[in-house]
Amino acid sequence: MKVAVIGTTGYGGGELIRILHNHPVFNIHSIHSSRDEMPITDEFPHLGNIFEDSLKKIDTDAIAEEADLVFLATPSGVSGKLAEEFSVKDIQVVDLSGDLRLTNPDDYQNWYKHTPVKSETLSQAVYGLSEWNREEIKQAKVIANPGCYPTATLLGLGPVAAEGFLDPANIIIDAKSGVSGAGKSLSRTTAFSEMNDNFKIYKVNEHQHIPEIEQQLFKWDGGLSPVTFSTHLLPITRGIMATIYVKLKKEARTSEVIELYRETYKNHPFVRVRKEGQFPGVKEVCGSNYCDIGVHADQRTGRLTIVSVIDNLMKGAAGQAVQNANLMNGINEKAGLDFIPMYP
Repeated sequence: MKVAVIGTTGYGGGELIRILHNHPVFNIHSIHSSRDEMPITDEFPHLGNIFEDSLKKIDTDAIAEEADLVFLATPSGVSGKLAEEFSVKDIQVVDLSGDLRLTNPDDYQNWYKHTPVKSETLSQAVYGLSEWNREEIKQAKVIANPGCYPTATLLGLGPVAAEGFLDPANIIIDAKSGVSGAGKSLSRTTAFSEMNDNFKIYKVNEHQHIPEIEQQLFKWDGGLSPVTFSTHLLPITRGIMATIYVKLKKEARTSEVIELYRETYKNHPFVRVRKEGQFPGVKEVCGSNYCDIGVHADQRTGRLTIVSVIDNLMKGAAGQAVQNANLMNGINEKAGLDFIPMYP
């Protein structure tokens, strides 16, 4: 299949090239950017002698005529406009931005501060949380790839939320990300002198991923209340750890919760549930499409602690995008993604 990637000069676009270069079915037909046409190696020298195609201007008609599938790795506010143009053409779309994730246009306006996409386009988009919406993804033409924080959070909460086990008013999510989650744009926040030997909280109770998380939680259990969601920057390049604190409606042992998680994810190759007493670290999923989860039920407090880790650029972006494209086309979902995490 011929694939086009738009927004190739960002970290997500760079990861798409890395994955797709060795994909058994998808072939990178063209790469595109709003920047001047230039060899991709001018932006990513590590691709030298491996992938040296040149960037092309964005022409949606030409792209739809020549390719079967397009990945949109462009910023929010840009992806939505492109998705609107592609949605009426004969081409599959996987959007890595937040423009198609929220079903309520008012939520998008409030949290992203952009004009939402047309309702016709939004109605076509399937939320691509691969492990939970697999059947809908298989039938989709347009995929709204989940955000990085929501992916880690929702995979962590899914088994207990879908079973209706959660106390509705007690969901606290404490999430931390490496600085690559902020993208390549220069800013004081992510500068080396600001982040080295540092640890920061940001967007306190205001992160744009909050409505995305709540939207999916409410689908699993309409009785849940809004969540408390805090985000932090770690002085590392890759990785997200979501530490989630919830109260269960009834007492449960850790072993029982682990069994629920293993049963839920037994047919999902990219979710690994740790043994009792073991919890994952971000380095253990680095460069991979895995989500590792550890849980502990505290009999003293009645709280369940869930630790969920992913690589924000992989399972939190490009990796899940390719996983969704595989599902859309009836390909083994592990195709192009079945490699061991980088360690140490």
